[in-house]
Amino acid sequence: MDTNDKIGLYACLQGNCRSTLKFGNVRDHHSGHCDIRLKTKQKLTWINGIQLLKVNMENEPDHENVEQSLCAKTTEEELNKSFNLEASLSKFSYIDLDKELEFKTDLIDDKEFDIPQVDTPPTLESILNETDDEEESFVLEDPTLLNIDTIDSHSYDTSSVASSDSGDRTNLKRKKKLPDSFSLHGSVMRHSLLKGISAQIVSAADKVDAGLPTAIAVSSLIAVGTSHGLALIFDQNQALRLCLGSTSVGGQYGAISALSINNDCSRLLCGFAKGQITMWDLASGKLLRSITDAHPPGTAILHIKFTDDPTLAICNDSGGSVFELTFKRVMGVRTCESRCLFSGSKGEVCCIEPLHSKPDLKDHPITQFSLLAMASLTKILVIGLKPSLKVWMTFPYGRMDPSSVPLLAWHFVAVHNYVNPMLAFCRGDVVHFLLVKRDESGAIHVTKQKHLHLHYDLINFTWINSRTVVLLDSVEKLHVIDRQTQEELETVEISEVQLVYNSSHFKSLATGGNVSQALALVGEKACYQSISSYGGQIFYLGTKSVYVMMLRSWRERVDHLLKQDCLTEALALAWSFHEGKAKAVVGLSGDANKRKAVVADRMVEILFHYADRALKKCPDQGKIQVMEQHFQDMVPVIVDYCLLLQRKDLLFSQMYDKLSENSVAKGVFLECLEPYILSDKLVGITPQVMKDLIVHFQDKKLMENVEALIVHMDITSLDIQQVVLMCWENRLYDAMIYVYNRGMNEFISPMEKLFKVIAPPLNAGKTLTDEQVVMGNKLLVYISCCLAGRAYPLGDIPEDLVPLVKNQVFEFLIRLHSAEASLEEEIYPYVRTLLHFDTREFLNVLALTFEDFKNDKQAVEYQQRIVDILLKVMVENSDFTPSQVGCLFTFLARQLAKPDNTLFVNRTLFDQVLEFLCSPDDDSRHSERQQVLLELLQAGGIVQFEESRLIRMAEKAEFYQICEFMYEREHQYDKIIDCYLRDPLREEEVFNYIHNILSIPGHSAEEKQSVWQKAMDHIEELVSLKPSKAAELVATHFSEQIETVIKKLQNQVLLFKFLQSLLDPREGVHVNQELLQISPCITELFIELLCQFNPNQVIETLQVLECYRLEETIQIAQRYQLHEVTAYLLEKKGDIHGAFLIMLKRLQSKLQEITQQDENTKEDSSLKEVEETTVETIALCQRNSHNLNQQQREALWFPLLEAMMAPQKLSSSAAPHLHSEALKSLTMQVLNSMAAFIALPSILQRILQDPVYGKGKLGEIQGLILGMLDTFNYEQTLLETTTSLLNQDLHWSLCHLRASVTRGLNPKQDYCSICLQQYKRRQEMADEIIVFSCGHLYHSFCLQNKECTIEIEGQTRWTCYKCSSSNKVGKLSENSSEIKKGRITPSQVKISPSCLPSKGDPAVKKATSEPVLDPQQIQAFDQLCRLYRGSSRLALLTELSQNRSSESYRPFSGSQSGPAFNSIFQNENFQLQLIPPPVTED
Repeated sequence: MDTNDKIGLYACLQGNCRSTLKFGNVRDHHSGHCDIRLKTKQKLTWINGIQLLKVNMENEPDHENVEQSLCAKTTEEELNKSFNLEASLSKFSYIDLDKELEFKTDLIDDKEFDIPQVDTPPTLESILNETDDEEESFVLEDPTLLNIDTIDSHSYDTSSVASSDSGDRTNLKRKKKLPDSFSLHGSVMRHSLLKGISAQIVSAADKVDAGLPTAIAVSSLIAVGTSHGLALIFDQNQALRLCLGSTSVGGQYGAISALSINNDCSRLLCGFAKGQITMWDLASGKLLRSITDAHPPGTAILHIKFTDDPTLAICNDSGGSVFELTFKRVMGVRTCESRCLFSGSKGEVCCIEPLHSKPDLKDHPITQFSLLAMASLTKILVIGLKPSLKVWMTFPYGRMDPSSVPLLAWHFVAVHNYVNPMLAFCRGDVVHFLLVKRDESGAIHVTKQKHLHLHYDLINFTWINSRTVVLLDSVEKLHVIDRQTQEELETVEISEVQLVYNSSHFKSLATGGNVSQALALVGEKACYQSISSYGGQIFYLGTKSVYVMMLRSWRERVDHLLKQDCLTEALALAWSFHEGKAKAVVGLSGDANKRKAVVADRMVEILFHYADRALKKCPDQGKIQVMEQHFQDMVPVIVDYCLLLQRKDLLFSQMYDKLSENSVAKGVFLECLEPYILSDKLVGITPQVMKDLIVHFQDKKLMENVEALIVHMDITSLDIQQVVLMCWENRLYDAMIYVYNRGMNEFISPMEKLFKVIAPPLNAGKTLTDEQVVMGNKLLVYISCCLAGRAYPLGDIPEDLVPLVKNQVFEFLIRLHSAEASLEEEIYPYVRTLLHFDTREFLNVLALTFEDFKNDKQAVEYQQRIVDILLKVMVENSDFTPSQVGCLFTFLARQLAKPDNTLFVNRTLFDQVLEFLCSPDDDSRHSERQQVLLELLQAGGIVQFEESRLIRMAEKAEFYQICEFMYEREHQYDKIIDCYLRDPLREEEVFNYIHNILSIPGHSAEEKQSVWQKAMDHIEELVSLKPSKAAELVATHFSEQIETVIKKLQNQVLLFKFLQSLLDPREGVHVNQELLQISPCITELFIELLCQFNPNQVIETLQVLECYRLEETIQIAQRYQLHEVTAYLLEKKGDIHGAFLIMLKRLQSKLQEITQQDENTKEDSSLKEVEETTVETIALCQRNSHNLNQQQREALWFPLLEAMMAPQKLSSSAAPHLHSEALKSLTMQVLNSMAAFIALPSILQRILQDPVYGKGKLGEIQGLILGMLDTFNYEQTLLETTTSLLNQDLHWSLCHLRASVTRGLNPKQDYCSICLQQYKRRQEMADEIIVFSCGHLYHSFCLQNKECTIEIEGQTRWTCYKCSSSNKVGKLSENSSEIKKGRITPSQVKISPSCLPSKGDPAVKKATSEPVLDPQQIQAFDQLCRLYRGSSRLALLTELSQNRSSESYRPFSGSQSGPAFNSIFQNENFQLQLIPPPVTED
């Protein structure tokens, strides 16, 4: 296309392709509604052979039925205002700065930590020369991503992730489900399509071959770059203002890959895919500069950005380098100077972001530095371009996904009343916030703020204002986040945008794909040039469209919920605006009261609509429960918000009138008021509503609810006559008292009414019903409240009425007769009734009242008067119980004991009470009378009595607690012991009492001595009471007088119980035997008593006793003829033969008894005794045979065998004995037991030497001998089978072991892992190469330098440096665990360089084998052993071989000498399943 064509095209586009569509005419993709429908008329114009499109948009009225009372009317003028980019949008993002300064409560908290200050920031050169931290070179995970042969250099990645990128690794992170924030925050963002721009982009692609859109930049104009090198400029009304460039230039330069508009919207910079840069004048459309040498050729422009200085711009190319472009005009000639800020050879930069400040922040001190943030593949840098180039901060990423996209974004925020720039940067799923400040010295400090953890990978980060950020994840979902609370406000799916990706520019396909694999991998998700923000709006460039997103105003968010028919959510959201707790609020200005008023008006409108909707949507037919449930869901919301807004006028007038149209709704409304009334949140109710409320609850028979409501209501809203009548009919006494008190200041009438309820049955002596008891309790509480100045049931009596009410109540109580008294009525009926109802509580009420009385004359008279009446009523009548009389005198004693007492009570009355309570002729209510008298004394009544007379009467009445109380006052503690011992209810407490007196400090030595002596005098009584407690007491306090105690215990049974508790630890008595130091004589006395009273327990007791003499104890056992005890003691003494002879003698006598039994005797007890004695004798022989020589063993076992066989010799085979089979079984048991200690030939020889069997009578013992032989045959077979199995196991295991240790080792690399040089180096010919089983390869010299050798059993072993350094242990004691992990691998392959061939790979030879298993072979052996479940047979063999040399007489009993050896035979899971030997029949 020549120059004329370009001019004509430009004139055509500028003059004829204007569109009248404004930004306001947009489709709202959230609500689904289209407020203004668009009708498009297309006219085709031909200029110079090019068909152009003229788009006229005409407004058409909306035909949808939208309720005007709810939805804000959105006219075209309002939309134009809201979307005007030059006017409102430019200041949109800075409104929030003023708000943040105004609301100090929303600032970032002080807990956020700071990055340590750096005194001397690094220079740019030092950063560029840093070595890369990564140990291994970057490896592309998916090589097909760079298959550039199949990609057209003019086709651009524009497909949506949602449709094409299903294999995205970040999808794996989307497991955590977020709660739906729609109901909480509503729709926060408005998502709109710019139809005019979108239509013209499509038309330009079709008609003028502009190509697909590739980049967008937004200021007060919108610039869209295309794949064929054109830049389309649109104004705020979506009219096409300019078409810059031409397709011929696009064919030369490639696609536009980056755009930037300067601050005053006068210049446009275009970066191209082949590396060129052009500058255009946006006012005239002229090309001002064409820059081709600003950066290395053959690299695409990834970013180009104007700074705040219009003569300074920054560009970033696909080589990862960053350049500063300075524009100058000298002598009318425009020039551009380029300076490299960052070289891609030192780390590729893929994102740059200069700090921009708006006009109102031009004077901010930080702007003079012209800060620039750069993100490379490994770190973030913040540098200052002015006044000189300086690095202010570096920040490494840490570990992250190599395919994640680095993102940078600046914004000014208010923190602690200061506005400073904040840099947000992220790569992957963590966003970091850095606050940049300038101190007084002029240095810049960077403070790290609270970072944001996400569950998705980001591909774009945009500030929409200082509190709200919009994030785009890798599956094209937008997340609106409140920065300070990190709460997600909304999630929006934008896959319909079909976002343009910049992958081809990052891969530099237009110049041959000469980029690194790492940068190409990052470019897969790069969409830097497709998203642009300006003035609180975010523009998204799709393949055929441009979308804009902005925050909805508060009113719009509420209306949006209303359109969705979410009225409850709309009210909740509006209330959050009212309370100032909502997030991302737009459109509310002014002070707090003004904002609340605006929101409240809107909420009232919604509430009216809500009420209409509740009535309209009510089901007309069906069950009444369905209607009730409908209104129960709806009506409480209206009540809640009317009360929250403090609009009771609205609630009880318009709302109530509206809901009263439906009887069900009216009932639910009235019931909703109940909780607010009961919690005193709703006090003033109109009389009509209150009347309806009472009638409603009355109809529903909910009278308790009515009573609770009345006592919380303002009395002015009640019809007093109606309420009193209703309360009396329904017995609502609380409500009745409330109405009388508050409405008529009448306090006595309710009392009279309540007395009429409870007095008649009490006077008649009847039992009160539950309801009457409740009435009586109410009366007591009511009297108490009146006398204390409190209102009943809640609140306080007005202060001016308190004295009057007290006087009225006292006058009422002390009336001589009631108002309507009969002739039979006793005097003082009200006091008498209350005393009969509950004496104690009535007196408590009086006591509380006396506490509040002031010492004026009238108060003193009232107190004395009522005390006299109480005495007259109770003392002169016999119909009160001792407990009631005692309560009265306890009350009087407390009043008289006060220091300021003014009461007078005749002392003789107390003596009468004492006589009444202690009367010996009346045994009834003994404990009650004692308790009453005790309370009287404790309350101070003791001063009213003569103490000696009181003690005499208490002892006579057996009031031992009274005696204790009196003795305690006189410190006669020894007499208290008698009180405890005489009192059957408390006698066991005497032990604790004695212990406390003797052990607790504070008592004198004389007092303790008297208690000790009294306890010794009563020791026999104490032992008989509880021997264990007595023994514990003696052991604790009388350990030196034990012999004295024994002498005092004349009863032998008591002595036995005492000594058993004292000496036998099994009795559970806590006695320290070491401190006790019992003499052997006492222990032997106990043993003698034990032999006398419980002979069966002697042996078990001797096993736990310690202090006794063997000889004396043996004599005691012999005296009582306890043979088992004697044998036990002889065995313990060491006289094994003597013990055996006693047991043998006892066995022979038992055998003799059963041989003399005839067939008619059927007693099995003697046989059982023989069996028990035989088992005990065998156990004795087995226990001691290990420590005896062969001759001594035979001296034990052979007499036992002869004793067992003797009865069988006497019985003939023709006439066998009755118990012959049992005896044979016992004989066989003896033979089997002795076979373990005596050789078989000796046993057979001894049997055959017997004269009886030596004469040919072997038939008698044939069964025994055959049984022994069968047992040995079975054991021999078992041994042979086990040996065969173990040999097979050993062979199999050794074969596998040999195969595992002879397997070759495979090195991971061909260089040393320490020096990183090839293993074939020639300078050290004697050096060996060592290969470990983990795959690492080293020179032996390198390993020696790193001290990777350890000594094991005198031999030097190598350890792998890499494996051991990654998890250092440093202790030789942990070598065994290291061997198991394969870190110590001594069986390495060694290669000697001196033996290497001159060419080719060296031959590998194994190290010489060693006769002993090395640690690696041991490891393999352990693995083989673990192949079995449970204990392997190989392990059994190992155990047997180790135990074979043991000196222990038990083959598997003891632990071995190894430090950590546990026998497998001791394992709880080990079981050796053996079949018993066959039994031969006779």
